[in-house]
Amino acid sequence: MTTTNDTATTARYVPEQPARMQWAQLAPEVYKAMVRLDTAARQGLDRTLYELVKIRASQINHCAFCIDMHSKDALAGGESVERIVQLGAWDESRHFYTEKELAALELTEAVTVLTDGFVPDEVYEKAAKHFDEAELAQLISAIAVINAWNRFGVTFRMAPGHHEPGRHK
Repeated sequence: MTTTNDTATTARYVPEQPARMQWAQLAPEVYKAMVRLDTAARQGLDRTLYELVKIRASQINHCAFCIDMHSKDALAGGESVERIVQLGAWDESRHFYTEKELAALELTEAVTVLTDGFVPDEVYEKAAKHFDEAELAQLISAIAVINAWNRFGVTFRMAPGHHEPGRHK
């Protein structure tokens, strides 16, 4: 519902949905292992590319908490609003990204949406042309890790809007 007066419009937003549980406190060893896995997976990857991949996987998985977090982290790292906004339609907005980033985004979609079948050879081969084997292994690891984080975020209804860049999950 919106109320209006002569000088301003005030929107009444739907209340924030509470988290189902504080899983990090209830399963602290799992949480710490995920943080370590996340740290290991990002090694050797360009920070900009890493955040784009995390945002795109989170969009596909509808993880609002992770979209919020990684968009803010990307912005804090110097990424443009325009490139973040266009991620939802990257295939129609290819001119915003490098060939390497496009290969990573296509691989992200293939690895994230496994219900469509296996990762197609042409998608994997395109990524292999832009990443050496070690970097490709790290990229696939990073995609797998963000997908795991997304499962926690969505299942436990972690609320977006509270992340401050520079802090861990």
